[in-house]
Amino acid sequence: MQPRPQHGFHPVFCTIVPPHVLDKLSQADDPGLSGPARRTLEGDAARRTRRQMTTLVPSVPTVATGTESDKPERLLYDCRHGTQLPGFKVRSEGEQPTQDASVNRAYAGLGATFELLLTAYGRRSIDGNGLPLIGSVHYDEQYNNAFFDGEQMVFGDGDGEIFLDFTVAIDVIGHELTHGLTQYTANLSYFGQSGALNESMSDVFGSLVKQYSLGQSADRADWLIGAGLLAPRVQGEALRSMKAPGTAYDDDVLGKDPQPASMEDYIRTTEDNGGVHLNSGIPNRAFYLLATALGGNAWERAGQLWFDVLTGDGLAGDADFSDFARLTVEAAKDRYGEGDELEAVRKAWSEVGVPSA
Repeated sequence: MQPRPQHGFHPVFCTIVPPHVLDKLSQADDPGLSGPARRTLEGDAARRTRRQMTTLVPSVPTVATGTESDKPERLLYDCRHGTQLPGFKVRSEGEQPTQDASVNRAYAGLGATFELLLTAYGRRSIDGNGLPLIGSVHYDEQYNNAFFDGEQMVFGDGDGEIFLDFTVAIDVIGHELTHGLTQYTANLSYFGQSGALNESMSDVFGSLVKQYSLGQSADRADWLIGAGLLAPRVQGEALRSMKAPGTAYDDDVLGKDPQPASMEDYIRTTEDNGGVHLNSGIPNRAFYLLATALGGNAWERAGQLWFDVLTGDGLAGDADFSDFARLTVEAAKDRYGEGDELEAVRKAWSEVGVPSA
């Protein structure tokens, strides 16, 4: 299967921890908390600017393409707390586990994402053509984030006070690699509602990677993004909740999770590319409502519909929530006819206030 032709291909710099979380943390009175957050924000801003400058001219992917194989091709590197990417190669595909747990977790997470895409949707890697999956661990000092830069995954170790090692959450790995999947398919613009859809696609498939790897049905999943990343001192469960946006954390340092759960509370802002990490809670909850209404495994019927739309020809790069909702309705009709799936899709979008007609 060949990747869909790119029109104005623009890989973006996407992080798992939103800027508003780090900004709040950077204002903490304790310099042991504010310092790493401030350095992470500054580093991310610089990397984001570099990414934008290198993609001003429409281009095609420059990453080497792999082979059409049913096996992943994983490459793991160790940055040794520096910022030069990719770092020092420490594990290749098929090699035995190392003594470094971060390397082994990243290796497993890259493989789990590849396996979900192949077994559930028949797609070979994020580009559909066996693209090698590259990950670098131990990035920078006390780096409070993980990101996909258009070519590879990068993991920080966290500061140990607020955030732990970013390889501990398999859905974070799935989330970031899905930015690559989106990059090679719909190439959703990273601003406003299309940017929030971009983030939501990553939360959806990141959660599906976790559910698939654990063998969890929709009713047994926690629907949390980044569970296990927050240090014990933090009052919270995760970075985001798809089931109940706005409830993932409520902490004296991080503040309260600001995600809206419906269009009634849609946040209009110029920050974070128009609130892409905030308003993604709305389509996230729509997917959760659909998956739990249908029951069974979320990566099957619900995930299949989202995958159909993301990889189909109808989703424009500047699509808004209503555009995406309408396309999921059409996908349900095409794949399942006038059945329970169609009604469940319409109801899910209706509950979050997004028109799908």
